[in-house]
Amino acid sequence: MTAVQDRSDFASEMQAIYEQARNGPGPAATEAQHAKGKLTVRERIALLFDEGTFHEVETLRRHRATGFGLENKKPYTDGVVIGWGKVHGRTVFAYAHDFRIFGGALGEAHAEKIHKLMDLAEAAGAPVVGLCDGAGARIQEGVTALAGYGGIFQRNVRNSGVIPQISVMLGPCAGGAAYSPALTDFVFMVRGVSQMFITGPDVVQAVTGEEISHEGLGGADTHTSLSGVAGFAYDDEESCLEDVRHLLSLLPSNNREMAPVEECDDPADRRNDVLTELVPVDANRSYDMRKVIEEVVDHGEFFEVHESWARNVVCALARLDGRVVGIVANQPAALAGVLDIPASEKAARFVQFCDSFNIPLVTLVDVPGFLPGVDQEHGGIIRHGAKLLYAYCNATVPRISLVLRKAYGGAYIVMDSRSIGADLALAWPSNEIAVMGAEGAANVIFRREIAASDDPETTRTARIKEYKSELMHPYYAAERGLVDDVIHPAETRMRLIAALDMLRAKSAPLPSRKHGNQPQ
Repeated sequence: MTAVQDRSDFASEMQAIYEQARNGPGPAATEAQHAKGKLTVRERIALLFDEGTFHEVETLRRHRATGFGLENKKPYTDGVVIGWGKVHGRTVFAYAHDFRIFGGALGEAHAEKIHKLMDLAEAAGAPVVGLCDGAGARIQEGVTALAGYGGIFQRNVRNSGVIPQISVMLGPCAGGAAYSPALTDFVFMVRGVSQMFITGPDVVQAVTGEEISHEGLGGADTHTSLSGVAGFAYDDEESCLEDVRHLLSLLPSNNREMAPVEECDDPADRRNDVLTELVPVDANRSYDMRKVIEEVVDHGEFFEVHESWARNVVCALARLDGRVVGIVANQPAALAGVLDIPASEKAARFVQFCDSFNIPLVTLVDVPGFLPGVDQEHGGIIRHGAKLLYAYCNATVPRISLVLRKAYGGAYIVMDSRSIGADLALAWPSNEIAVMGAEGAANVIFRREIAASDDPETTRTARIKEYKSELMHPYYAAERGLVDDVIHPAETRMRLIAALDMLRAKSAPLPSRKHGNQPQ
């Protein structure tokens, strides 16, 4: 046989091996995956990346375990596919579990592949997406599997705030494995397909006597509406992965870059006259803050995070004149827009994320205060509310706050007021900025006079009117330098864009320190 023939035979052999590795364990396993309503690992990768751009590495990796039946089962990839490609033309790294191989369970070689992928992403300064569909640690490999998870967690933390990390739950995720998604920036889930929990329904029933399904304990709707573990829930994998691609288009590749800028044909000076009708002047009347955001941002498009959890605050990524901004806004349509424990946590984490990745913050304020109640106090509203305060005070990105209507008490301070470092504080003429509402204030200040009056209601009404006219008129905060300008609602978009343009080169170095000790 000639050398040319040797090379030809070798090439054929290699092609056959790689085809075997990429085809996975066979048609039966693929049919079983599809029967569960799930895509295969390579179908998912094809949906995530721009066509033809994915580069796989360590395709031929196999485990080296020798006991408990594994010595005769050494499939290529070892149940996880890793590599990089392009998403909207920019480099993104991904690892994807293959449930058809060992149920996607993590062993030593499997973990080392993920470690390598995460290290490459860190070195290249590019986002990591985990397509998670695994049954947890590979029991047959013992403690080495657990150590593999430890390596993943350590890299999650090291890369936090350095490169965007996204977890896409496309199958089960139980026990310690659930902590890696919890350490990443965003978690996506698919209804009826993905579940996350530390202990499953059987253990819960055995220990507590409670009966609950997998979906009820740790399904997509549970984690997006009750626990807040996940930010997004979808009915199918296709729409889920399309939104992952969209999110990546709004994020910078790493913390040294700015988010991508798009050409914008939505005029920067477009007036928002509809806002004068959309937002009632009466502070007690409700409205949907999402409609305000929709009116102000480019083409009315924004990407909301945690839409179904802590609905009394809205957190979203959007563009203003083609540039990405993070929007935090009270939602009067839910709990009157008060701040409670979940809302404080949700907004604090979003503020921290935006600050980590150089995304300017716009805060829309219409807040009556913190939610009162025994449950809130015993649940730690003080320390949870302090998380949001800490996040804003620590943020060095451009920060603009806009008071639409009411802003009372400590909640006013926490919602990026001028006193905690907002670069510009704006307000509409309908603003009411005070320690508390006029009714409550009058009842405290004038309680003796009202009690001694022959006509308490008339006296109370007069004192409420007096308090409003003296301390809550639209220009009171501006007169004292706590609001930079009172603007017409119709000018909101143009004023925000102009302010952000002015702050684009903002520099605000923090004191030298290892890290702060944020409230827990």
